[in-house]
Amino acid sequence: MGERRVSPVRSLADLGGEWVMTAGGGCAILLQLANPSVGRGVAEHSDFASRPYDRLIGTLTYVTAVASGTGDDLRAARRIVGEAHAPVRGDEREGSPAYSAYDPQLQLWVTATLYWSAMQVQERVFGPLSPAAADRIYAEFAAVGTTLQLPAGLWPATRSSFDAYWLRSVRELTVTPEARRLAHELMRAEHAPVWMRLLMPWARVATVALLPHEVRAQYGLVLNGRNRRRYERMMSLTAAVYPRLPAGIRHVVRDRLLRRLRRRS
Repeated sequence: MGERRVSPVRSLADLGGEWVMTAGGGCAILLQLANPSVGRGVAEHSDFASRPYDRLIGTLTYVTAVASGTGDDLRAARRIVGEAHAPVRGDEREGSPAYSAYDPQLQLWVTATLYWSAMQVQERVFGPLSPAAADRIYAEFAAVGTTLQLPAGLWPATRSSFDAYWLRSVRELTVTPEARRLAHELMRAEHAPVWMRLLMPWARVATVALLPHEVRAQYGLVLNGRNRRRYERMMSLTAAVYPRLPAGIRHVVRDRLLRRLRRRS
């Protein structure tokens, strides 16, 4: 066997343009819900289980604007997200912590889940990043949070410090019954558009496979041998085909999202 290829990805702009990165979206969402404050906020202020397409488009548009958009795109996306976040807050109650969409620690966790999930897919599809590219993308990814209310100093300074934060945070996650219900509703996708329901069998396998095993267990999800092999076959095929597609095909989602954002603005 030859030496494994090194990823051609060099920056967040490269990464943000690839629609294959959405394969990590389900994993990121379930990791976010596993934080009790985020899970409660989603349960009380979001209808993403009944409108998954709208929520997917909203998140993808924001991240795409940060990664690949102009200054005007970024300001427009920030305004849209800010309007959605404004009412998302709740007081502490018995057995449930207070929460606010503007809480810097919660924004740090949400940004971290997007980064971690994206890195798992990136390496599986494109190969490992060079150290310089990995450092650059990590530093640039902070903007996904700092464009909103995340203080720049709260994003761990290095990738090794992020790894320490990540391991500590994953150990502290608690999947509540409410979060478990939301996750199962999301993966059933009963209210999703037809195209999304057709993709859900693949998306469910990818989500379960990517989740850290301790979080997967809390959700009551099982990665059996059959599904693990299915995931490996899917990702091997994706890694063989996707990077060889023309850029116009790989970036079609990015380009459409930015055009849609500009029309809305």
